[in-house]
Amino acid sequence: MSRAGVLELPRLGFGAAQLGNLYRETSDEEADGAVSAAWEAGIRYFDTAPHYGIGTSERRLGERLAGYPREEYLVSSKVGRLLLPGPGTGDDMDNAFAVPDHHVREWDYSEAGVRRSHAESLERLGLDRVDILFAHDPEEGPTEQAFAEGLPALARMRDEGLVRAVGVGSKDAGVLLRAVRTGLIDLIMLSGRYTLLEQNGADELLEACLEHGVGIVAVSVFNSGLLAQHQVPDTATYEYTQAPAALLERARELAGIAEKHGATLPDLAVQFPLRHPAVRSVVLGMRTAAQVRSNAERMGAPIPEAAWEDVARTAVPG
Repeated sequence: MSRAGVLELPRLGFGAAQLGNLYRETSDEEADGAVSAAWEAGIRYFDTAPHYGIGTSERRLGERLAGYPREEYLVSSKVGRLLLPGPGTGDDMDNAFAVPDHHVREWDYSEAGVRRSHAESLERLGLDRVDILFAHDPEEGPTEQAFAEGLPALARMRDEGLVRAVGVGSKDAGVLLRAVRTGLIDLIMLSGRYTLLEQNGADELLEACLEHGVGIVAVSVFNSGLLAQHQVPDTATYEYTQAPAALLERARELAGIAEKHGATLPDLAVQFPLRHPAVRSVVLGMRTAAQVRSNAERMGAPIPEAAWEDVARTAVPG
């Protein structure tokens, strides 16, 4: 039975992929400033994964959380990819991380692999526990092993008290729906499929989450950049490529609605997912103190109900 209710997630969480040098190097000073600013802003949920910088994100996050009371914050990490010794002769930019290839990833959703991944994450983080473990991107690896072995293993680890909640993180709504219906998980991390810009195809998943008592952590709420700026440029990206003309037009229409009601497009984007009762938290990637403060302001920006009514009224039926 799902037990997501045992965890009260904050509205805004800190996504630590950038601490793993996502796309470019994050300096130690930037990392220090980002985590410190997050704490000052009241952010108490931090998400990471072995995948992010092949262990770099977990190490850097753990070092920076070490000075804070452990009982005051939540950490989630992920399983599914083990880190093995790598050649150390190049970098990891093929996976979008600007780090040396001192490790390589190997898919493993076996129970032994899941437990090993968890133990190695604790070592990198310097913690005696993480609060949440997600199966990471099962659609990209051995999907059937993830369902047959990985999810039952996570549920057993939760029942043994090793973690407080377990779930699945993915951009594939079908995989997440299947996971919710197993009855084994507490949370899903839903990437990009329930945002201000697009909700089509998510209805069945969200209803299943309510039915099974599964909470949602929403990520990629800016749709890979398209909703990240109030003035939407012609070069804005969607799914990491050039945004189609129709989506640029819709994003600009949404920006106009925001402006009409004294808000910005990113304000609406950050707050929109939380209007659904299944959504517990929005996790945003943050690299610098300025980004942290900006995201905290966006989450706290006053948005009148009339703005949301305009958003719904102008939505194109899916």
